Amino acid sequence: MKIVILDRDGTINADSDEYIKSPEEWTPLPGALEAIARLNHAGWHTVIASNQSGLGRGLFDVASLNAMHAKMHKMLSAQGGRIDAVFYCPHTPDEACLCRKPLPGLFEQIGDRFGVELKGTPVVGDGLRDLQAGVAAGCEPHLVLTGKGAEFRGRSLPDTFPAGTMVHEDLAAFADWWIARHAAPKLAA
Repeated sequence: MKIVILDRDGTINADSDEYIKSPEEWTPLPGALEAIARLNHAGWHTVIASNQSGLGRGLFDVASLNAMHAKMHKMLSAQGGRIDAVFYCPHTPDEACLCRKPLPGLFEQIGDRFGVELKGTPVVGDGLRDLQAGVAAGCEPHLVLTGKGAEFRGRSLPDTFPAGTMVHEDLAAFADWWIARHAAPKLAA
């Protein structure tokens, strides 16, 4: 099974310092849903790993989170794509859980659920924590310059980023690059 692990806020949809708390606030980034559909059509399963501490902070409830994801699934379906699963950490930073990124708990859950080894699986996110969590589980790190990643546009990444982090303008640019990287070589006629 071929899997791509995506962060949600700032990677697929617009992010907010005030948290995304309702379906009305959940808006996809330009080209992100189409990028997921292209990945799907190229044979890749897409899975989300997302910190959602707004739950633990009492800013929204599980019903609101489910409604956000229902909106995402519906909009993605209209583009011919799908998210195979959404894994999220509901905890606040002070709860000392193992699933909050930068810890690899969500990624380990994904590997267990799908029965796959995550070595070399791409993790795509807009922040350091996304990539640290993925790398701790064996994933290949990809930073998008949307959301929190926009601050690195035109700059070198700090040494705090995992070695080998690849940088892409957005999720669409990652999808194009990833699909081209894994395309079967054309046979000469």
